Parts: sequence; C-alpha cells; structure tokens
Amino acid sequence: MRNIRSKLDWLLMPLVGFMIAVAVWEFVSVALCKELPSPAKTWSESRDYVLKPFEKRGEMDQGILRFTWYSLILVAKGYAIALAVGTPLGFMLGLSKTFTKIFDPIIQVLRPVSPLAWLPLGLVLFVGAGKQASELGALFTIAVCAMWPTVLNTAVGVRAIPQDYLNVARVLKLSRSKTFVKVLIPATLPYMFTGFRLSLGIAWLVIVAAEMLTGRPGVGGFLWQEYNALNYARIILCILTIGFVGFALDRLMGCAERCFKTA
Repeated sequence: MRNIRSKLDWLLMPLVGFMIAVAVWEFVSVALCKELPSPAKTWSESRDYVLKPFEKRGEMDQGILRFTWYSLILVAKGYAIALAVGTPLGFMLGLSKTFTKIFDPIIQVLRPVSPLAWLPLGLVLFVGAGKQASELGALFTIAVCAMWPTVLNTAVGVRAIPQDYLNVARVLKLSRSKTFVKVLIPATLPYMFTGFRLSLGIAWLVIVAAEMLTGRPGVGGFLWQEYNALNYARIILCILTIGFVGFALDRLMGCAERCFKTA
C-alpha cells in the first residue's frame, strides 16, 4: 500500500501543481493582462505545431518537435565539445597547483561572461566559413559557456580525493595511468556528473540565445520569429517546449548518473 501511495503521490502531486499553474495563468490573462493569451487561446493558435510536430511547411514554419530536433542536434555537438575540453582542464586544475595558479584567474574572469557576448566573437572567428559561420559560432558559444561547471566540479572532485586512496595506489605500485583510471576517475565521478548535469542545462539555455541572434531554425529561432510577429501564443508554446525539454534532459542525465554508480 505504501508503494502504491508513493507512486500515486509521484503522479498526482505534479499534476496538482500544473493545474494550479494553469489556473494562475488563466486568471492573469483574464484579470490582469489582457494581451497575455489564455491557455485555451494558446492551444487554438499553436495546436497545428503540436498535433503535426514533424511537419515542414517552410524554413521557419515547421512542427515544434522538428524545431526541437534541430536545437538538440546543435546542443549535442556543443555539449560534446564542452565536455571534451572541460573535463581534462578540470583534472589539470585539480592535480596541479602551478596550473591552478596560472589559469584559475583567467577562468574566473571568463566564466561569468554572457552568451550574448560570446556569440558575436564566435561569428567573427568563423566568418571565413561562409554559410557554416552561424553554426560554428553557435557551437563555439555553447561549448565556452557550458564547460565551466564541468571544469570547476571536476577540479573540486580531484581535490576532494582522500589521501588514503593515493597512498594505497603507491603501496600497490600502480603506474600513473592506472592510478588515473582506477583511482582518480572513480573517486571524481560523482563530482563530474554534477558538472555534466549543470553544463547540459547551460548548453540548452545558450542554444535559445544563439538561435535567436543567428536566425537559425530551431526553438530559439522560432521564438524570435513569433516575437517579431507579436504572436504571443506561440511564444508561450516555445517557452513551454524549452522548459519541458530541459526537464527531460536533466532527468536523462540523472538516470545516466545512477547507471554509472550502480555499474
């Protein structure tokens, strides 16, 4: 009975929360802000994009899941670059005090820079790429903005490794490579996954800004088009899509982390 009740709570409680949010949305649209589309109006103006999610009628007139797919492909590429650069950099910061003294101030200066500042630089760097300049500039922006949580959490994880672990590795006369694979990576993995999870969230946030500024087809580009057309209902559709996809990505990363822990 307890298991059944806990499962019902897991399903019903979020549903209650969504119902309250929709009720507040309806109240605000009716009583406080007439320009805000109500839930019913949002559905009526956006249902073709939802009910035909993969239909392509034009470059910027496609189903919402097709736009989402374009965005996810770009996010996956930029996120992979962020992890490929950020993870080794985090290990270097955690293992070498000299490396930290040299590069940590630079990292702390670059880390808070907004994606809106990185994107123009990325477009300038890849201006010679022609039609690919916008994609490469977006990838550059996603990678630079998303890698910092991975860098910092990996470095913290390496520094938090108990000295006893390293002492055991010396007693067993493990080589540096074996110590790295058998001791450092397993001990740092929980911290790394925290960084990976945060980096994925940032990558998904950055793609919206990148598509809005470059005009690329995707959720962000579609949102910007509908903003210019003053179609607020479809703007809300984009906002909801961004939120639900971000939620799904976070849960998938959580499942991946649990799988690694149990492996």
